[in-house]
Amino acid sequence: MVIKLRKYATISVLREVKEILEKDKKEKDWSEYLLELYRYASIYKKRKAFEELRRLLSPEDLEAIKRTSKEFRERFRLR
Repeated sequence: MVIKLRKYATISVLREVKEILEKDKKEKDWSEYLLELYRYASIYKKRKAFEELRRLLSPEDLEAIKRTSKEFRERFRLR
């Protein structure tokens, strides 16, 4: 039988921050909770960047990007 030991680390944060996070995390363990926060933040940043691009680009620009992306995927071959 093989027992795999996990490594843990300590993260220093202000006591007030920890209290706020502890209330929000409820029964989740810290690893699960922090990974969830990271995933939400990552998705938020991607959506925000996408919306910014939509705001900056015209419908014609978006269509041209879509068309060239499709052409690239159709022609791309690994050697």
